[in-house]
Amino acid sequence: MTQTLRKPWLLVLTIGLGTLLNPLNSSMISVALTRMQHEFALSFADASWLISVFYLASAAAQPVMGKLSDMFGPKRLFLAGLILVAIASTLAPFSPSFPFLLGCRALQAIGSSTLFPSGMSMVRTSISKGQAKALATLSIFSSTSAAFGPSIGGFLIESWDWPSIFFVNFPFILLSFIMAIFILPKTDQVKIELGRIDFGGILLFIITMIGLILFLLSLESSIRWWALIVFIIAGIIFYKYENKRNEPFIDLDSLKKNSNVSFIYLQFISINLVFYCYFFGFPLFLQQVHHYSEKHTGLIMLALAGFGVIIAPIAGRLIDQYHSKLPLVIGAIFLLIGTALLLSLREQSPLVWLLIIMAVLGISNGFNNISMQTALYEHVKPEETGSASGLFQTSRYIGSILSSSLLGILFSTHLDVQHLHKVAIVCLFFCVLVLILALRLPGKLQLKKQG
Repeated sequence: MTQTLRKPWLLVLTIGLGTLLNPLNSSMISVALTRMQHEFALSFADASWLISVFYLASAAAQPVMGKLSDMFGPKRLFLAGLILVAIASTLAPFSPSFPFLLGCRALQAIGSSTLFPSGMSMVRTSISKGQAKALATLSIFSSTSAAFGPSIGGFLIESWDWPSIFFVNFPFILLSFIMAIFILPKTDQVKIELGRIDFGGILLFIITMIGLILFLLSLESSIRWWALIVFIIAGIIFYKYENKRNEPFIDLDSLKKNSNVSFIYLQFISINLVFYCYFFGFPLFLQQVHHYSEKHTGLIMLALAGFGVIIAPIAGRLIDQYHSKLPLVIGAIFLLIGTALLLSLREQSPLVWLLIIMAVLGISNGFNNISMQTALYEHVKPEETGSASGLFQTSRYIGSILSSSLLGILFSTHLDVQHLHKVAIVCLFFCVLVLILALRLPGKLQLKKQG
């Protein structure tokens, strides 16, 4: 502990190397989907489960791991998470079947979801001076690894095929594991309180989401009405069950009491639905329609990722001056413009035009990411920050899952410019919703009055 306190940057670096594994592995898959489709003879609707299962497992695992961290100690959970990611990353490249690969992706998501809550816990308890700076640094690890995941994945796949996106985890795992043993603060004694974990709520949430995904993916062919029935029944049972829990997986009662926070979650779901449609859709379009290699696809995707990283500090300054509303409105406008411009894309359009569209969408992401998190904290009490942050992450995952389902529907039979336009038309509806929700947020003066 004394070493950690003397050199807090070592603690942050150790945790950062671990926490980047979840966003990195969630984003690298975008350039690997085409290869995996061919490898396992899949339709895109089937391949989209590689995206959905990762986010579904992450959504279920994050709150569980946060509570297990309190029970078993954050250091133990952090090391266990790294081991799980290592096991998944070892097995995945040798998957004998697609279901086995899906299982590896789920295990990878569970392991990497362990690292963030346990890491945050150690930062809060071990760093008192400069804690905000430490947390901001960790968010850079996460956002940067997610942003540049497609570019990293593109170079790896071009050189060593799709298994390389799993093998690349090992340098981060080994370095973080060795540093964690010596640097992370010692763990307290085990205090098992499994009653605090809402296993029933999590199971019902998973059943509800799987029912929704199966129904949505069937819309293009023979509709699975039974999946819709499962979604509705499981959703109703989930709602009633959660209202009776003392520590629910999703605190539905607090959502009803604070409409601003509920609308922030809805806005964040919509933003992620739109953004991840492009984040996963563009690599497929570039590879399957324009026949770019994985390496060149990764480079082109820098237009989407890079502008988001560049704009984030500007969004931060605007937030300091005007709170979250103005940058959120700007982000919503850029998202709407970028989506509308996508409808102008043609088969013969030059690459530079697509790059301009991706840059506009990247700018929107730079404004939206940091501003949404700030908006959330402006509308929750300090003692509710932990549970609110958990729901915020769940909103991100729900939006991502819905985006993969939408792509699975529209890209299931054929992929061309017209199908990309269909994605943009659906996304336009959500872009308008995002703009309306941004405009209805209280501004700087209203927040001061409320405060």
